[in-house]
Amino acid sequence: MKNFLAGEWVDKSKKIEVRNPYDNSVIDAVPKAEAADVERALAFAQRGAKVMAKLSGYERWKILRKAADSMAARNEELGRLISKEEGKIIAEGRGEANRAVEAMTGSAEEAKRLHGETVPLDGDPVGANRLGFTLRVPCGVVAAITPFNFPLNLVCHKVGPALAAGNSVIVKPATDTPLSALRLVEILLESGLPPEGIQCITGSGAEIGDLLVADRRVRKISFTGSREVGDRICRTAGIKKVTMELGSNSPLIIMPDADLEKVAAAVASTGYSNAGQSCISTQRVLAAGKVYSDFLSALSPKVKALSAGNQLDEKTKVGPMVREADAVRVEQWVQEAVGGGARVVVGGSRQGAVYAPTVVADVKPEMRISCDELFGPAVTVTPFQTIDEAITLANDTFYGLSAGIFTEKIEWAMRFAREVESGNLHINWGPAWRVDLMPYGGLKESGFGKEGPRYAVEEMTELKMVVFHLST
Repeated sequence: MKNFLAGEWVDKSKKIEVRNPYDNSVIDAVPKAEAADVERALAFAQRGAKVMAKLSGYERWKILRKAADSMAARNEELGRLISKEEGKIIAEGRGEANRAVEAMTGSAEEAKRLHGETVPLDGDPVGANRLGFTLRVPCGVVAAITPFNFPLNLVCHKVGPALAAGNSVIVKPATDTPLSALRLVEILLESGLPPEGIQCITGSGAEIGDLLVADRRVRKISFTGSREVGDRICRTAGIKKVTMELGSNSPLIIMPDADLEKVAAAVASTGYSNAGQSCISTQRVLAAGKVYSDFLSALSPKVKALSAGNQLDEKTKVGPMVREADAVRVEQWVQEAVGGGARVVVGGSRQGAVYAPTVVADVKPEMRISCDELFGPAVTVTPFQTIDEAITLANDTFYGLSAGIFTEKIEWAMRFAREVESGNLHINWGPAWRVDLMPYGGLKESGFGKEGPRYAVEEMTELKMVVFHLST
C-alpha cells in the first residue's frame, strides 16, 4: 500500500515489509517515509486545518457517518486484515472492526455537539453589563501516533474525534501494523472527507516520529504506546496539547468471598485475548490466601483449553505475538521468575512467535514479570492476607490504568474503588473491559487525558472566552 501524503497516494523506493506474525510471510509493503515527507505533510496539514475548520458540524457528521457505514459493510475484509497484520485471532479481528465502527459513529455524533456555554459574569462584583460565553474551536493540526495492538480501532479513537472537532490529522501508525490505518484513510476519502483533512505516513518512529511531534505546527498530539516512548514524546513535544495512553500491569484482586468459577472465567477472558497484548490485560492476580489454591485449580483447566496457533484458523483461541522477539522476551521473563522461586502451573512453552497461554504462581511482587508491563499471554498469581495488603500491592507500581476486584461485599468494593490508584476500576470483572463511548485513560505514569469520542473531542479542541462589554 502507499502513503497518503499532501493529497495524493505516494510510493517510495525504500519499503517496509508487513508480515504475518504467525508464519512471517510478507502480506504487503509500505513506503519508508523520511524527513522530507514529514515536512511536506506538515505544510499541507496547515492548509488542511483551515479547510476542516470551515466545515459545519453537520458536514463533518455526514462524512464520519458514511465512513462508519462503509466500515460496517466491510467488516469481514477489515477483520481479516487486522488479524493478518497484527496476529490476533480472526474472531477478535472481526470484533475490533465492529468496535471501530462504534468509535467512528460516536465521533460522528459528537461533531454535532460542539458547543460552549454562557458564563454568569454578573456574579462578580465588577461583572455587571458584561455578557460572557465560551467557544470551542479546533486545535489545528493533530498528530495521531498509534500502536500495533489495535491497528484499526485505536486509529479511529484518534482520527474520528480529531475530524469531528474540525482538525486536520497526520496519522503515524505502528510500523508493524500500518495497513488498517491506510485502509481507513481510503474509506474516509471515499466518504467525502476533503483530501486536506487527513494524511498517513509510515516509517520508523525514531526517524519521523520525533520530527512530527517536535514541530510547532502540530498543536495536538495523541499517542498510545509504551511508557518509555510516551516519556520521550512529552520531552520532545514542547508546549502543545498532549494525550498519553500508556502502559500498565493491571491487577485483579480476589477476595475470600469471590465465586472462583466466575473469577477463573474472567481471567481466562481478560488475561489472554490478543495474546495478552493489551495495556489493560489482566497481569497481576492478587488472591486471598484462603482461596489461593482453589483459584489455581479453577483457572488451570480454562487456560489449558485455550488453543494457541494460527490466528486465521477459526478454532484458535490465542494467536501469535506480533513479533517473535516479543515471545522470546515473555519466555525469558517467565524463566527468570521461575529461577526466583515462582512456578509455572500451565503453559510456559514457545514455538516461534506463539507463546502458550501461561499461569505463573507464587510470584513475588518485585519480580519483573509482576512489577513491569509483560504485554504477553501470561498471568501471574500472588497471595495476600488482608484487603489492606491487597490494595497496597495493587498500588505498588508507577502504572495506574485499569484494575479489578471480585467480591460480594460492598464495603470491600467501595474501598477498592476509592483507594486503588487507577483510571478504570472494575467490580466483579477483570481489568480488560472497555466500551468505546466511556472515558478511558490512566493515572500516574499510565498517562493523562481521556479517550472515548465525547472526551477526546474536548481534548482536541481549544476553549475561547468571549466577553461583550455592554453600555447598559
